[in-house]
Amino acid sequence: MTKGRRDQRALHKPHPLLGLTMGDPAGIGPEVILASYTRMRRAPRGFFVVGGSQVLHTALEKRGQELPIIEIADPSDARAAFKAGLPVLTGADAAYTPGKPSDEGAALALYSLSEATRCVLLGQASALVTAPVAKGQLARVGFEYPGQTEFLAQVCGLAFDDAVMMLAGPSLRTVPLTVHVALADAPKLLSPDLIVHKARIVAAALARDFGIASPRIAVAALNPHAGEGGKFGGEEAQIIEPAIASLRKEGFDVTGPVPGDALFTPVMRRHFDAALCMYHDQALIPLKALDFDEGVNVTLGLPIIRTSPDHGTAFDIAGSGKANPGAMMAAIRMAGDCVAARAAGDA
Repeated sequence: MTKGRRDQRALHKPHPLLGLTMGDPAGIGPEVILASYTRMRRAPRGFFVVGGSQVLHTALEKRGQELPIIEIADPSDARAAFKAGLPVLTGADAAYTPGKPSDEGAALALYSLSEATRCVLLGQASALVTAPVAKGQLARVGFEYPGQTEFLAQVCGLAFDDAVMMLAGPSLRTVPLTVHVALADAPKLLSPDLIVHKARIVAAALARDFGIASPRIAVAALNPHAGEGGKFGGEEAQIIEPAIASLRKEGFDVTGPVPGDALFTPVMRRHFDAALCMYHDQALIPLKALDFDEGVNVTLGLPIIRTSPDHGTAFDIAGSGKANPGAMMAAIRMAGDCVAARAAGDA
């Protein structure tokens, strides 16, 4: 297909329609969703929320705000409704009790996640944007997964290791190779195969979803000074360096292992598109320090696109009006951009 034909096809392709989950309704999810709609209602892309229309109505009333909430029976009605009000797919609901999580609210969060995922898998929405949940509360209503990422992997027919969490902001993209485990256990979980497997997924996703034709990946060291020749640990020589060598043989542009105290300096950040980190905080501390209000959690490796604001439920400020919607808005924008990148690559 010629470039001109691709461009004509893109002109006639409708803008993305995104499915948003409610998250835990006792957290800041309802507030940042409403604020995002208020600020983005004139954007070309549209979105709808799955479930929780009464939660959103009550959240508006408590803050003395007026905003049309338009209940829809089918996702196909969302695009036409978006300019007039926030479309909400009817279904499960709950009482709005900010700062006071409940089983009823957790059930709504689980319903919203399941139904929104179904909408995306069926092609009724272009991408999934998930609001924050409380994992402990979800477990009380039968959620058996470590987090939403693992749930999505299984629903999409993938092993947990095939879904990769990337944190992305305007300044930085990071990937933790080990996630929600004790720091003492993280080194035991590292292996050359793990690093190679995750790096392949990251490189493919950067090309497909972010339009980066030749992704550059930096790999962090685990130990201070990258082990200092074995004086401060042997993981670099035994695990990380062999993985990097294998990736380079496959043709990937990979650097490292880079000491953690040097990897995120302004000069270094110019030389990579994503950094693979050995443990949770090594990846999240720099991202949150640089891009806290615009940080996005993106799940790589899925057949569907999923983003989420990189913050939690913030029960302590829920309902106070203090929540910043920046990360939710960034997640919505990034989901739409990933949809466009996939469409351009498939054209």
